[in-house]
Amino acid sequence: MQDELTSDQRNAEKLIREWYLNTDDQVFVLSGYAGTGKTFLLKRVVEGLGLEVGREAVFVAPTGKAASVLVKNGTPASTIHSLIYVRDEEDFDVNEDGEVLQKSRLSFIKKEKIGENIRLIVVDESSMVDNLILRDLLSYGVKCLFSGDNAQLPPVNGANILLEQPDYQLTEIVRQERDNPIIRLAEAARRGEYIDYGNYGDKAMVIPAGFLKPDERRRLFVKADQIIVGRNKTRAAVNREMRAYQGISPERKLPVDGEKVICTLNNWERFIDKERAFNLVNGVIGYCYNVEEQPDHLGKMDFRAEFLPDVVRSLPFDSAVFTHGAYAHRYGEMAVRLVDGTFVHESDYAVLRRVKAKKEETICRFEFAYAVTCHKAQGSEFDFAVVFDESYLFGEDRARWLYTAVTRARKKLLIIR
Repeated sequence: MQDELTSDQRNAEKLIREWYLNTDDQVFVLSGYAGTGKTFLLKRVVEGLGLEVGREAVFVAPTGKAASVLVKNGTPASTIHSLIYVRDEEDFDVNEDGEVLQKSRLSFIKKEKIGENIRLIVVDESSMVDNLILRDLLSYGVKCLFSGDNAQLPPVNGANILLEQPDYQLTEIVRQERDNPIIRLAEAARRGEYIDYGNYGDKAMVIPAGFLKPDERRRLFVKADQIIVGRNKTRAAVNREMRAYQGISPERKLPVDGEKVICTLNNWERFIDKERAFNLVNGVIGYCYNVEEQPDHLGKMDFRAEFLPDVVRSLPFDSAVFTHGAYAHRYGEMAVRLVDGTFVHESDYAVLRRVKAKKEETICRFEFAYAVTCHKAQGSEFDFAVVFDESYLFGEDRARWLYTAVTRARKKLLIIR
């Protein structure tokens, strides 16, 4: 574990202190490659400024999975969304009898204030912050220290350009990481260098496809915390393979208890923890339980995010992607929870006329997540990652793709090419 700042980090610390204490500039952008100790530096900077973490200085990330990485490293953090937005409690309809009806689609508004004591907002994975949220965040006038890695893949949605011209870029690998094979492979990937097959210490290995015997492949894949791929075709094939390893019949289309799934649709209305700090959004990986098929290509499941202990009960989801290979419901469509706990689609008027409805909920989307694409894995870290090197598919972003995939691994990495 790092205990002292490198010369590179000291230079960054000096500039950040100068910015915070002696300038009127609201934004400072810090970029840093994997292994340069960005998180350690940011904590030291905040401590050196005498700011109380969680009260005067808050750490946030654009997604719950990215915030969870900070939490795992000992830094209290939440999402930007939970910091600056609140549900619009006045967003309701009134029926002909004057009764208040909850709108089928919840909306959120920007908070007027975010805390009188907040002096600094530290934003991790800042390249993933879209321009609308960035604008809202900056509207409070609080100083914002943005941090990220500009060698990673750009977000699919194009997000912002903060990291294109950082105020300071960390490039010196900290002493504790200099001999880390994963960091060395990441550096080679970032520079676009060819990575030879072979063992790299006891932490990393690069092998050709087909090299592993079936039993060894099964052992390693089951042991991996995450498998990362480039193509959806590969993702589907590996997910089928992993389900077979679990002894699940290919006839069983819906997930069974304990299967790994990923949310593929933002649902800002639904919190996935008791503290209401994390939302069920695109890219959250976790485990499902008590999966039941419902009418109208709907299903119901309990879900626990992999970085949280809390279980979210009875989520309605689009089951057609599992049973028919494609989603049946469009973005924003609703399911109606009946008094017996079952769901029907909002358009099922025949059923809704006969029974008393309980409430409407957004139809969630999940898919199997034994294997996920590199874009979906972005913002997450895994102790042991298996990477199918399909970087050749990404043209000018080839090096960025492989660099991003490699840096998802914390302790052990297997690259299959």
